[in-house]
Parts: sequence; C-alpha cells; structure tokens
Amino acid sequence: MRGRSRLMVAAASASIVALAFSACGGGGNTGGNTGGGKSGGEISMRGCTPQNPLIPANTNEVCGGNVLDAVTAKLVRYNPDTAKPENDLAESIKTDDNQNFTVKLKSGAKFSDGTPVKAENFVKAWNFSAQKKQGYLSGYFMEPIEGYLDVHPDEGDAKSEQMSGLKVVDETTFTIKTTSPVSNLPLRLGYTAFAALPDSFFKDPEAYGKMPVGAGPFKVTQNNEQAIILEKDAGYTGPKAGKVDKVTYKIYNDANAAYNDVVANNLDFTDIIPADQLVGDAWKATLQGRSGQKESGVIQSLAFSPKDEQLKDVRKRQALSMSLNRDLVTKTIFNGSRVPATGWVSPVVDGAKAGQCGDVCKYDEAKAKQLWQEAGGYNGPLTLGVNGDGGHKQWADAACNNWRTVLGIDCRVVITPNFKTLRNQIKNGELKGLFRSGWQMDYPSIENFLTPIYKTGASSNDFDYSNPAFDKKLVEADAAKDPDQANKLYQEAEAMLAKDLPTVPKWYSSVPYGHSNKVTNVKVTPFGTLDLSSITLK
Repeated sequence: MRGRSRLMVAAASASIVALAFSACGGGGNTGGNTGGGKSGGEISMRGCTPQNPLIPANTNEVCGGNVLDAVTAKLVRYNPDTAKPENDLAESIKTDDNQNFTVKLKSGAKFSDGTPVKAENFVKAWNFSAQKKQGYLSGYFMEPIEGYLDVHPDEGDAKSEQMSGLKVVDETTFTIKTTSPVSNLPLRLGYTAFAALPDSFFKDPEAYGKMPVGAGPFKVTQNNEQAIILEKDAGYTGPKAGKVDKVTYKIYNDANAAYNDVVANNLDFTDIIPADQLVGDAWKATLQGRSGQKESGVIQSLAFSPKDEQLKDVRKRQALSMSLNRDLVTKTIFNGSRVPATGWVSPVVDGAKAGQCGDVCKYDEAKAKQLWQEAGGYNGPLTLGVNGDGGHKQWADAACNNWRTVLGIDCRVVITPNFKTLRNQIKNGELKGLFRSGWQMDYPSIENFLTPIYKTGASSNDFDYSNPAFDKKLVEADAAKDPDQANKLYQEAEAMLAKDLPTVPKWYSSVPYGHSNKVTNVKVTPFGTLDLSSITLK
C-alpha cells in the first residue's frame, strides 16, 4: 500500500532522525487548512473493502493499509508534510556497516490492549510473517534478513521458523543482521509489514484480522462490510496522536456516491473526485473552498496478465503503450491532475530519472501499427480489467478507444464491483488481457517502486516478471555506500524494465480531494493519504 528520497545509514548513527536524508514534499495541500478547530468528535471518510483480514504483513493494498497505518506503530514513521523518516517506537537504530543493526526501543509504549511493546514483539512478528506456511503477501519484505530462506525457501519445506538474523538482546533491544548490506533498511522499517504484533495475535491470528490490536493512535471498534470504525486509544503516548475521537471509514463501491455525500456534507472526506467533475474544475466550483490537491508518490500503470500467451511478445506491449494517448487522456479526463509517465518511479522520489521508458511511452500511431502487425495482432476481444469503486471507467474507455482506432482491435473494459474483487482475480490468475495497476509508495525510496513490484518472486509482482540481471542490479544498489551511487544503480535497474515491459507506465498521480464544511486542518500526506493527526472539527 503507501517527499521522497534515499536514506543512508551513517556509521554508528545515533538514530534515524540524525541520518543523512533529503526529501521533497511534492506540492502543497491547497484546501481545508484554515487553522483553528477543536479536539474531540468524530469524522467519516471514504473507505473501500480490504482484500484480506487486517493483518499487517498480509495487507499490501490501500483499503486495508490505510486502516492499519492508523492502528499500528512501527520503528519509524514518516513526516506527514515531508515524508522524512522519524523515530516512532525506535529510540535508535545503529549500524557500522549497513548489515548489522542494533535497535533500541523507547520505553513506555503499549498496545491498545494495554500490554507493553517489547523487542520480542517485533522479532516474533517478523519471523511469523516471513514463514512460508503463512503465505502472507508482504512477508517478502523480510527477505533481506539473514535466514529468510530457511523460513521461506523458494522450493521445499522450511528448515526453521525463525530467521537467524534476528536476536532479542533484552526487553527493549534487538539486533538485525542482513544477508548483505542494505543501506536503506532503516527507512523501510516504517512500512506496515514491519509493525509490532502483540502477544494476543499469536494466540488467535484470525481474531486479530477482524479486530487488529496495534500500538498506534487508534483502535478498531467495528469492522464489517458497511464500515470500519476507529476510536482514539486513550493509552497512546506516541507522536501521531489524533485530535478527533472517532473515525468511520464508510465502505463505498461507487466513488461518485462518496463524492456526492461530501458535496452534501454527509461524508467528511473523499480522496477520489469523479473524472467528470475534474473537467473544467467543476469539483472546485461545486465544493466552494472545500477541496484541495496534493502531489503524491503514486504511479498508475497497465499490467499484462501472465496468463495471456498472446501478450508475451514485447512488440505487442510496445504497440499498446505507443497507441495510448497519455497527453490527451490526462488533459481531457483528468484535467491535468495526472501527468503522463515517462518511467516506473514517481518523480517526487529523490533520484527519479525522467525518460526511462523512452519512445515506448510516447504516442506514435504509425510505429504502434507497425509493431502490432509485425507481432501478429490479437485474436479475440482484448480485455482491460478495472475496479468499479475507484472511478476508472472513463480513462479505461478512452484507452480502449485508442486501441480500437489505432490498432483496429476489439477492446472491452471489464469492471469488477470493487478493488477486493479485482485483487483476488489478479492473485488467482483469473484475468487475461490487461488490468490496471497502481502503486502508492510504502516508504520514501526509489527502491520501493522497483523491488516489491518487479523483483523475482516479489510480493506485488502480479506479472510473474523475472530478470536475473535486474535482480542482481537491485542487490548492488542496496549495498551502495552513498545515496547518489545507490540511485544511479537503481536507475540502471529501472532502465531494464523498458526492454521487457512487464507493465506500461500510464501517469503519475496527484490526489484531488474534497471535504465537508464540518472539518478543518485537512492535510493529505506525500503518500496520498489523509493525515489523521491533523484533521479536526470546526
């Protein structure tokens, strides 16, 4: 699921805060920040159906991720204005070699069930999440830790249930050893998969998935198909305390319905503005000062089903990309709130390089037709799968129209009821043709747009993409001794994607949002999410 840059762990660094790091917030919030406000009360916001039970390491999409971000706490948090890493549960994370790390926890932190957060709550959580038998979607994020292959081998049964690279020293101290140097490991540790888990989780993971217990500022008090309700945890003493007492994620299967409820002041926040409202800035006129827009670390792509043999030929993928008129779509449908993508990494990331996709991401009807014909075309209707609760129909229709006009194919948009259904169809290999793919950064690093999506066997590699040279380059970049060197190597890895085209970049996203007249101090983070620590009632 979730300012951008690379972080470099200085030798014997005292804490995350002291690390050399640069980030760009990426555009300002342009509405709702009028100051004032009062503590207490409750707000409601657009929610969507999580794909899986609410277990941190088994949640890799925004519907569940947004909830867990409010409920859990990690070693590191990301500043809601700049995305810079700041210590959360960690007092310090020290290393001399970017391979052996010592983590010291702050004292006094508790889970919402009143139990203390100890070093073993991290070590047990990471070991459990990494185990092959659990099948957790984000267990892969533990892969750099020494001993990961013992608990999650590529083939056969696991040799152990514990990674050798994790050791509890005392109640507030543990150590991490990685298989090879990972210069940005501390930066990654703010991602949801690395959340601490209470003892109660291990007694009943199924119950936890329904009503998760975390060390964050809120706790779940209701979770059903209509809504997920959070209430402030009175025992929370950390840096992310919210000002409202209650947050209701109302589950919508129609983005238009959520928007209309915001217009009528029946919903306090939506992060999706319907495409027809973006035209001519109609939404701004309708909401009359109750709107804003934030540049964010989000990229939207077109993915090719690994089950569709007809789309294996890279020339067909090139043709589909070159016959998509990104400029026209982003201007006419999104009214400039999207920017045509020229690579696979959001430009708000420090080190992102423009033009990595090359001519393949440029509109060229003649070249597209030539490539399509040379590759033999496509037999039968070509489908494009999108979720119906995300406002994707307009651009998907436009893409299909491009392909019909330029390539002469029968293109059909297939709409699922919600995001959960689409994700399950992708996971189960039920789709052919193309499907929409989006990535909201988990942590502020160029690496986050590459490793979790395109590395062999990665948790969000929905395309079965595998390139040993790409994987090797990522390892080299991880071990780089300074951010500039690391970024250069990550850029070299990204350039390899242009040859294979596991996905086609569409556009970079900013987040247009709307809110009711009941709230103020509305802030959207560089991750594209509402900052629950800032919003208040008027």
